[in-house]
Amino acid sequence: MSAVPVQPAAAPTELCPVAFQDFHSPEPFPLELGGVLPELTLRYETYGTLLPDKSNAILVPHALSGDHHVAGRYRPDDVKPGWWDVFVGPGKAIDTDRFFVIGVNCIGGCKGSTGPLSVDPRTGCRFGGFFPEITLGDIVRAQRMVVRHLGIAKLHAVVGGSMGGMQALLWCADYPREVGRIAVLAAGLSQSPMAIALNAVSRACVEKDPYFRGGHYEPGEGPATGLAVGRMLAHISYLSSAAFDQKFGRAKVPGAQPGDPVHWQVESYLDHQGEAFVKRFDANSWLRITRAVDRFDMTARAAAGSLFQGDGPDVLAIGFSSDWLYPTSELRMLLAAATAVGVNAAYHEVITDAGHDGFLLPDTGLSVRLHAFLG
Repeated sequence: MSAVPVQPAAAPTELCPVAFQDFHSPEPFPLELGGVLPELTLRYETYGTLLPDKSNAILVPHALSGDHHVAGRYRPDDVKPGWWDVFVGPGKAIDTDRFFVIGVNCIGGCKGSTGPLSVDPRTGCRFGGFFPEITLGDIVRAQRMVVRHLGIAKLHAVVGGSMGGMQALLWCADYPREVGRIAVLAAGLSQSPMAIALNAVSRACVEKDPYFRGGHYEPGEGPATGLAVGRMLAHISYLSSAAFDQKFGRAKVPGAQPGDPVHWQVESYLDHQGEAFVKRFDANSWLRITRAVDRFDMTARAAAGSLFQGDGPDVLAIGFSSDWLYPTSELRMLLAAATAVGVNAAYHEVITDAGHDGFLLPDTGLSVRLHAFLG
């Protein structure tokens, strides 16, 4: 009988164990596009210690398919830590020995916050396809409730990548007196037409799956194939052409024959990404959140001078050289809009072949720059 391999314990400097908490508000939560959530639950995690004057709090909003589990492990034998563990933790770029870090699962999500999988107290049934449309403004306003619940009047910083960067911009625009600085990684002032187009096709994959049923499906019986294919499409946009060349080239699946449905290593990789995503994400959440991202547009506010304010938050824009989903030109436009009104702003570019997903990967230069910006 062979010995069962033992999972390595978490490194001593890692956050472990961490735990989530739930904030619940029994009050109705009105939404920007109309409609209301009769009550609200937000799942969140915190890391580090909040100072007595509560001046060291940093909010890390998650990207489209992320969640509240930003860093650390729930148990030493967890296979993976939180999604941004490479940057958040003791001695890291966002140093939990100094800062109190907050991660919140967005409304509309499927990891504990109120979303399509939640039970509507008015009917006793899951919201499902009846879950209302949301905006990133709704998501930020809900986050603010958690921040206030923790007794924090002003955040030291909001740091976010991709959709998280969009939320950081909304904090800057809507609550400029409640945040000291924002770092925006791999995001721009608006969702580009190309990004909207990719999301539209991704959603069509879900909505045309016969098991979608207008969004009224039971957990485990939904549009698994459509969601997997939609995620495969989206995942292509997260990498660069160079990344695909380096990872796969034209390598074939070992033993694959010309007529096999999965012939290339890159096909196998995308299949795996789609199948893994279905196991952890809800199709209705995917539709609501991608539409919220597509609606994001701060260009008019930037042009009018109402997005950034001279006495508002400092700004750090971080672009990734091979990101074709949110090109570096969009980060430079963001920087220009900030400096035009006298904001203390800076730009940092990460030279990488990783594409959009570069903001998730360790980079020494980025860590140093982010650490210095947070002070």
